[in-house]
Order: sequence, then C-alpha cells, then structure tokens
Amino acid sequence: MRHDTTPRDESDVPEPFRLSSYVYELPEDRIARRPAERRDGSRLLYLDRSAPAADPRQFAELPELLAAKYPQGGLLVANNSRVFPARVFGRRATGGRVELLLLTPLPLLHVKPLPDGRLCAEAEGLVRTAKRMKEGEAAQFEAPQGMEFQVVLLQRGEYGRCLLRLEWRGGIEAILNEIGHMPLPPYLEREDDAADRERYQTTYAAAAKAGSVAAPTAGLHFTPEVRARLAQRGFRWAEVTLYVGYGTFSPVRAADIRQHKMHSEYVEVPDETAATIRDAKASGLPVIAVGTTSARSLEGMFAARGSVEAFSGETDIYIRPGGVFNVVDALLTNFHLPESSLLIMVSTLAGRERIMAAYAVALARGFRFFSYGDAMLIV
Repeated sequence: MRHDTTPRDESDVPEPFRLSSYVYELPEDRIARRPAERRDGSRLLYLDRSAPAADPRQFAELPELLAAKYPQGGLLVANNSRVFPARVFGRRATGGRVELLLLTPLPLLHVKPLPDGRLCAEAEGLVRTAKRMKEGEAAQFEAPQGMEFQVVLLQRGEYGRCLLRLEWRGGIEAILNEIGHMPLPPYLEREDDAADRERYQTTYAAAAKAGSVAAPTAGLHFTPEVRARLAQRGFRWAEVTLYVGYGTFSPVRAADIRQHKMHSEYVEVPDETAATIRDAKASGLPVIAVGTTSARSLEGMFAARGSVEAFSGETDIYIRPGGVFNVVDALLTNFHLPESSLLIMVSTLAGRERIMAAYAVALARGFRFFSYGDAMLIV
C-alpha cells in the first residue's frame, strides 16, 4: 500500500508527535477486500499491556479472554449506528452522469414541506460529475414508482463537500434503500454487491440510527452467540450512537500531528448508557469500547460534560499522545491505516511502540487489515 511521500520537516518534532512515527508497510494483499466467511471467524490479536508481546488468537475466543482478564465481568459499549446506502447515481438536465455520496445522517435532516406536497431538506454531500455542476443546478435520480428524488447544488465547500437541497416525494429512506449503494471504503477498490448490504453492517445496528457512511467495523465480528457467551460470563452491553462520517478516511497530513484539525461527528450517549457506565465505574468494572467510534463517543461525551452524563451533539475530540482516556479502560478494534487519527488513538491507549510492535506481529502472522479485516483486543 502506497503512502504519502511528501517531504516533511520533522527535525524539531518529538518522536511521539511525528507523523512518520505512525507509518508501516502494508502489502496490498493484506487488505481484506471481502469479509471472513463467518462474522466470528476472523482472527483476534490479543494485546495485554502487562504482557511482553501480542498473542494471535481467534475472535470466537473473546468471551474467554475477557473473562480471564476481568473475572468479575465488565461493560462493553458498542456503536449502534447503521450504515445507509448513501451512494446514488443520477443525471443532470444535460444527460451527464452524477454520483452523489450523501454525508448528512438521515435522522439529522431538518425536513420541510414544499408547496407541491413534496418534502425537502438541506444536507452535505460529495458530488462527482464529468463537468463541474453549477450552483443552483439540479440532478434527477430514479426513484421507486410513485416517488421522486432530485438534488439541487446550493453551495460548494472545502475538500469537495457541497451544500445540497434534497427534494423528494415519498420516503427518503425508502428511496435510498431502493436505489442507493453501500458506501464501501475507497481502499477496497471495488463496487458494492448484495452481500455488503448485510456484512458491512453490525447485527445490532438500529433501524432508527441510519446515518453512517462507514461501518463501526470492530462490531462487524459480533454474532448473537458471542454476545450470549459474554453475558454468561458477566459482561453487560450498552450502546451509543456515533454517525461515522467520511472524515474517518482522511489521513493526517501535518508533520507534527498536534497540528492536525480533527473532523466532527454527531454523537448520542443516552441516559441509560451513562447510568450503566457510572454503575460499572462505581463497581470497579472495566469499560470496554467496541471500536474507536465507541471510544470517541465516550471520551467526547466526557470532554463535553466533564463527567459521565447523557450527551447529544458534535464532537471533534482528537485523542493523541499526551491525552488521557477518562472513560475507556480497554478497546476492541480493527487494524487501522498508516498515518491515520485512529492509529494515533490506539497508540495513545497502549503506547506507540507497543502498538507498532503488535502490528508487526500481525503482519508476520498473516492477519487481514482494515474494515473487513481481523480485530485487536487491547486490555
């Protein structure tokens, strides 16, 4: 896998803050283009921070590994957001092709009626055309019978983002479910297919939380059977919502990672989850985040509130060396891209040298990387 080779001046940057400290070489054939045959059939790299080295295991062993480490049990917190088929194709009035990636979560749309009975809402999206679309220009999208869907480009923003007005007749979610495509990560380098509708989605994704343009991938490994075995060993389950945005794929470009501007994502930590976390903390039980999005939700909530409380709103929290985890004690996660904010986050939890050594073990032992790849448990 190629990396950015732009020359950088890091001479005065301490090693933990150098972007080059988060580079590793990944052969292209280690990128998991397809999921494992079974959700829980993936592998798991077990990283105990008190042990000398990472231990290659199987994901199906997760309940036993957690029970051995935490015999009194603990609390797993997962992101229940749902990936929606946000990628759609339409036509301009000229006949030119339009590709749209809708970025605004459907539950966050402020829907208004139009005089002709249709509905509309402003949203952010990425628009791709052969020739630049003009502000005020509309694109038409085929919709199911009895429905309509068009998009008007209102304003162009940074990094290809556009402010759009969606106009439709019928149900917007029903339209997208019919004509939309799953927004697979660009590094998979393939089109989505029917299998991705199920597998690029956690088994516990909530129907009312359709708004992510990328899956909370650590959760893809879970089956009802694995969750039942965890419950039998005293591990409770709670959920948050973080609508995963396209910024999750944006690399860190600053030679000094402290200068990186973090993207924002919308988070919901409900009262019930906050109360369950407080109860676990009071009982001395670990809080185990299922994925970096869950970790970001919990730490973003704490940063906003100053304590464990219900929270709804945007977070742009950037977890990097020098920072602390106020809520999360352990983390289940997949393997992350070089020079990414997610690799920096897990390095903050476990230590950069320990994480890079663990990645070397994973590479040497044939682990599969990224969204459809294998997992890592950090305790």
